[in-house]
Amino acid sequence: MSEYVGQVCTTCLELLGTVSPSIFFASLASTLIGVVVLLYLFLFAVAFKPRSSFAEEMKYRTLAEDGQITKPRQLPCWQDSWERARKQTPNKRDLLIEKPEVFMSVVVPAYNEEERLVGMLEETVDYLEEAYGTSATNGGQGKKGKTTRQRKANGGQSNGHAVATTSDSSKGWEVLIVSDGSIDKTEQVAFTFAQNHGVPSDSVRVITLTENRGKGGAVTHGMRHARGQYVVFADADGASKFADLGKLVEACEQAQDASGRAVAVGSRAHMVGSEAVVKRSKLRNFLMHSFHLILWLLTPHATAKIKDTQCGFKLFSRASLPDIIPYMHSEGWIFDVEMLMLAEFARIPVAEVPVGWREVKGSKLNVVWDSIGMAWGLFVLRASWGLGVYRRT
Repeated sequence: MSEYVGQVCTTCLELLGTVSPSIFFASLASTLIGVVVLLYLFLFAVAFKPRSSFAEEMKYRTLAEDGQITKPRQLPCWQDSWERARKQTPNKRDLLIEKPEVFMSVVVPAYNEEERLVGMLEETVDYLEEAYGTSATNGGQGKKGKTTRQRKANGGQSNGHAVATTSDSSKGWEVLIVSDGSIDKTEQVAFTFAQNHGVPSDSVRVITLTENRGKGGAVTHGMRHARGQYVVFADADGASKFADLGKLVEACEQAQDASGRAVAVGSRAHMVGSEAVVKRSKLRNFLMHSFHLILWLLTPHATAKIKDTQCGFKLFSRASLPDIIPYMHSEGWIFDVEMLMLAEFARIPVAEVPVGWREVKGSKLNVVWDSIGMAWGLFVLRASWGLGVYRRT
């Protein structure tokens, strides 16, 4: 067998010697070009293509002043205004996003989260009230000695009112719960929480996606309609310590460039070796380290240096949104990486900040299949941006 193989190789070399160098290199170049074209066409076929939003998904429901659930209202959309101005402005760098109406917007992607959402909202709203609400009490005391909130109209001076009407630009907040095709009572749970906790009118907005888009699609959709000076997305399970939002804001303010652009990434990297991580299965830890290796190999330099790209707790300054959100393609688990890559492409400063985190039961992540899907998604994402299938146009 070995002799036969040797004879074939010898014959091939002899035939190759009869080919002129110009024909050889032309054939080699043609082959390489053909491979690149085939790869491009393959990527074009499999690359992520986010669907357009349905008309009903451009609306939201909230609580009226009397505590009742409103009929669907039209969502504001800074991206629509920005894109209209972009078509009319010769110098794209002079484009500015609409001014914020509140200081902090919180986007919560939620898919069948009726069991876990309340705990997250309690921690979130309490922190937002304390940090970014205006001081007003009704003289009563809620549980655990906390001040009971009052519900007033946007023009009033209720604690944490949705629209900042004071001269203090660091006040005002909103929570956008994006129900990603949920078939349980996620939306009703959100409204019941707002009613029972006296959450200010129009400060908790529920957006219903008709069809499931995936976590990335839900987050991107919510961020298109955020009104905050800062926009953070946080997982509905409440795994991240929401009180650490202050650390993200501080890091964002320190890192921002002359245009006010910056991203602060919550990180669990400091917890490697902690009890929460050690208790995970060996398979899950192995897949985690494997993903980090693939991430390091495939992503651009700055993104590859981020130790924890997948923590569901990331803060964006409003000025950074137009360089990221309009160009998003991934709607699955890998969307975090695309956001960070887009930030790197646009030279937006990114700060990684250690945050508190705990394991919460009920995750919808399939460790094996979703890990494989994330690796495949990362390859498609990097190749599509590298070969020009995706473009910032």
